[in-house]
Amino acid sequence: MCDSFDVLWLNASPILKRFDKPLLQYLSEYMRVAQWEYHQTQDEASSIDKAVALLDEFLESYPDTVHLAGHGMSGAIALTFARRFPKKVRSLTLLSVAAQPANTWHAHYYFQRQLFSISREQVLANSVRSLFGTQPPHTTKKLIAALDKDLEQSPSQHSLFKLVHLPKGGVSMPMMVCGSQNDPVVDPNALNDWLNWFKPEDHIWEYPKGYHFFHYFYPQQVGEQIVSFWQRHHPQLLEVSALTSSTP
Repeated sequence: MCDSFDVLWLNASPILKRFDKPLLQYLSEYMRVAQWEYHQTQDEASSIDKAVALLDEFLESYPDTVHLAGHGMSGAIALTFARRFPKKVRSLTLLSVAAQPANTWHAHYYFQRQLFSISREQVLANSVRSLFGTQPPHTTKKLIAALDKDLEQSPSQHSLFKLVHLPKGGVSMPMMVCGSQNDPVVDPNALNDWLNWFKPEDHIWEYPKGYHFFHYFYPQQVGEQIVSFWQRHHPQLLEVSALTSSTP
């Protein structure tokens, strides 16, 4: 974690953070990017409120507002934080976050478990194909294990007994939402539902492919759009950051 940063990328899925790495490497060429991680223990109740409270503690002494960003459940935490503490957030960037923020891959998993009489592993195998596309057998096996672990570690409140909802609506700061046109979790309809709460300075962008983790498969294309969004609102900050990163 760097002492000074412009962008704070949230991660609430330790086992899945590897899929953020290519995009973060690209963004770090233009901005000072820090990562904040939330690790939920097995004895904790599943709730994003604690993550939001801990993030507030982390940023309490930070003197500047930050560009807040996250994917999936981590994006839902970023959204909740931005609504509760708007004075700390310069802009909000959400990847694969529906206008109904609780519509995560976990919700789709539990919905399938409720709907079909198939095993946990079968639903996870289906989830791998939906989230990543068709993969070789050995890769599929590793991804099944990763998703299985994420179900245990994620602060999602969904369960076999109940699917929850989070408040819908926008935020006061500039916001960008990104998605993939072939993402079955946050499909184009779920993404475009954000337009009901958009302000003139907000921006929506979709990539034609890449499934739910499109930012992993196409980090440069996604990164270019995000950097452009940040630059539109704070060009002087980007210029200084780029100058700093190019200094030997």
